[in-house]
Amino acid sequence: MDEATASWANTTHDWARTVDLDHLARIRREPRTFAPGGPAHLVLEVVAYAADEAPHRAGGRCLVTLHRDGSVSVADDGRGTDTRVDAHGRAVKKPVMASKDLRFFDFPDAQRLPDGHPRRGMSVVAALSEWLVHTNRRHHGAWTQRYEHGVPVSDLDPLDADGTTGTLVRFLPLTSLRTQGPSAADDLTRWCAHWPDLTVRLEDERDLAP
Repeated sequence: MDEATASWANTTHDWARTVDLDHLARIRREPRTFAPGGPAHLVLEVVAYAADEAPHRAGGRCLVTLHRDGSVSVADDGRGTDTRVDAHGRAVKKPVMASKDLRFFDFPDAQRLPDGHPRRGMSVVAALSEWLVHTNRRHHGAWTQRYEHGVPVSDLDPLDADGTTGTLVRFLPLTSLRTQGPSAADDLTRWCAHWPDLTVRLEDERDLAP
């Protein structure tokens, strides 16, 4: 437990548990349970966070890009992931990637995503990706961090401010999920329309010439 953050209120994630290895291992043992339908479900898990925020800020925008290397990026214009400074002066990002979402993960009756499957949280995306890069911009700073199979392999590295806020999550789903079938652009477009306060644009680069 991180004593510097133990007193922070936990709303969606446990601030004192930045990396929950047992939780990540559980997800990796059951990829078809936690990503039913394959990579498309992981995309919806990410977009759902932007959709959560959109009604509270008079709408939001999100860009989903299907890349030629099999990775997917989801960029939104929200406030960015909550990032605070602890008593030691260190920047600490809410552990959305490497710990469970307290609202959804262990609740069979949790909300359903537009594909009809249960929502479980961003840690499912990180754990079931060969790699994931989370770039986070807030009014008071910007940072990026890389994960492999859900575990951070870089520090929370600061970035220069560019005057914007929001998050960019790019991830490469596990090979076993990608061979289930590629994300169908038409399905994703239809599912993302489920969130009326979030405008989602999809770009499919997979058939573009190199």
